Amino acid sequence: MSVQSAVASNALPRIPSQKRSRQRFERVVECADLMLAREGLSGFSIPALAEELGFTRRSIYLFFQTPYAVLNELTHRYIKKLEQHLEQAIQSRPPADAIQAIAHTTFAAADFHNANPVARLLILGGAVSDRSYRAQESNIRQLGILAGKLLESLGYQLPPSPPDIPTLAIELGTACFRFSQYQHDCITDTYKVEASHVMLLYLQQLLELSSTPSREALQELLACHHNSAV
Repeated sequence: MSVQSAVASNALPRIPSQKRSRQRFERVVECADLMLAREGLSGFSIPALAEELGFTRRSIYLFFQTPYAVLNELTHRYIKKLEQHLEQAIQSRPPADAIQAIAHTTFAAADFHNANPVARLLILGGAVSDRSYRAQESNIRQLGILAGKLLESLGYQLPPSPPDIPTLAIELGTACFRFSQYQHDCITDTYKVEASHVMLLYLQQLLELSSTPSREALQELLACHHNSAV
């Protein structure tokens, strides 16, 4: 299910077709990104955006009926960037097996979040309304699709849904990321390891693993990941 089919229309942007309007649209999104990086969600609103840009509120409401529409547009863009980051990580370091694939993809996702605080805020932040909850779940679903493609590329046959096993695995890993974000304002190495550990535990039967790697073994994989990134 896409974000478009999961949330109300007033929580989605109206994409302009004219060049001048498109430029204004992009300025609003860029300003929102900067405001969120500087002030977080507490200082974010369409009136604040209008004041920051020197626009009328009406000129912003033409594209974004609600603040959720701005936030969902930014979240959608960061999800796309995260997908590209993970695809590049997989291509630059092809995994030897499913354990390496899940561990290193998890570590790469954590690196992306740590390098992009606004993405961390939007993707890992708790839902504050039904509209944001639905958008958040749709974004996790997009990552679940990517995880499913990765497993299939390694030769694993995914069972038919429901349950949606790849997306549930992503939910478990994201919960670890979210807790680390809440506790430490970043994804620490401890929670990078824990996220990969809980996903491997959940996927153990599907991956036909006789046992899941220990946290110590995953810490060694994380050290290799850090060394390769230097």
